[in-house]
Amino acid sequence: MTADEHFAARYWHDTGDGRIQCDLCPRDCRLHDGQRGFCFVRKREGDHLVLTTYGRSSGFCIDPVEKKPLYHFYPGSAVLSFGTAGCNLACAFCQNWDISKSRAFDRLCDQADPEAIAAAALRHDCRAVAFTYNDPVIFLEYAVDTAIACHEAGVGTIAVTAGYIAAPAHEEFFAHMDAVNVDLKSFSDAFYHRLCAARLQPVLDTLRYIRHETDAWLEITTLLIPGENDSDEELTAMCDWIAGHLGPDVPLHFSAFHPDWKLKDKSPTPVATLQRARRIALHAGLHYVYTGNVRDPEGGSTYCPRCHNPVIARDWYEIIDYQLSGAGCCPRCNTLIAGHFGHFDGGFGGQRRPVYLHGG
Repeated sequence: MTADEHFAARYWHDTGDGRIQCDLCPRDCRLHDGQRGFCFVRKREGDHLVLTTYGRSSGFCIDPVEKKPLYHFYPGSAVLSFGTAGCNLACAFCQNWDISKSRAFDRLCDQADPEAIAAAALRHDCRAVAFTYNDPVIFLEYAVDTAIACHEAGVGTIAVTAGYIAAPAHEEFFAHMDAVNVDLKSFSDAFYHRLCAARLQPVLDTLRYIRHETDAWLEITTLLIPGENDSDEELTAMCDWIAGHLGPDVPLHFSAFHPDWKLKDKSPTPVATLQRARRIALHAGLHYVYTGNVRDPEGGSTYCPRCHNPVIARDWYEIIDYQLSGAGCCPRCNTLIAGHFGHFDGGFGGQRRPVYLHGG
């Protein structure tokens, strides 16, 4: 199957007033013929909804799994990463705005059908394919078909998402994902409304669904923006919620903000802010808390929650010491570290390697 600008989309219904409503995400976009949804890639054509980016990508790269970030899903492995265009959020601080906010399909410079992507992952010794760069929720049909092809080929799947997806689509989307990193933007509905044009509750619902209703491995990332979502009060509330509703074994990544897109008046996140957030999370009882986008060896390493032995030491995306057994146990006290682990052969490292997959 080649790229298709008119691929039949799922999750919509006729409203009875001359419009059709997209039911994929909480926006509930109601469309007249020819109109596109907020995400830009789901469009009404006649009496149907179509996905306009099926089979087309903004590019493919081989990355370390740690860049997703996933620190407990086969550490050191290589993943084939790709995205499309558009997004169903409007984050003023978007770090991938040239892709997610794209309104020009010339950004979609590569083509590949699901089977070609799975074959490429095998050819390049990638353990998994990651749907990332922009949110795979908005290209659900393409992501699911690709995930099915990957699983048939013995390749894993990863979704990097903001979790802004409606409940009816939860089951289909997450049933095909082996690991998920959800970007929890803030623990404030006012923040979501003002800076993302969205709501917090649907994201919390998604997190609970992934953790309790699927077999997917879950990790969470929060980008800390000075003065916006980094107060002790908000961080404490968020970490308490994660511990109480998801459990202490869900890894949490605090990532450093840098000025971008429409939020260039803010300063970069100080390392001290990330370290403070990490202390708050550990105090709340979370076992695995990380700092990202900065050089912080302590905050980038994995520690046994029982004896506090550093079982995986990292420097940025490089693994510099790996002590876990093949089953993922601490060598000092034999505590099982939460996650998915296997044979470690030195790791892919911090490199990023573009791959061209034209056709398929």
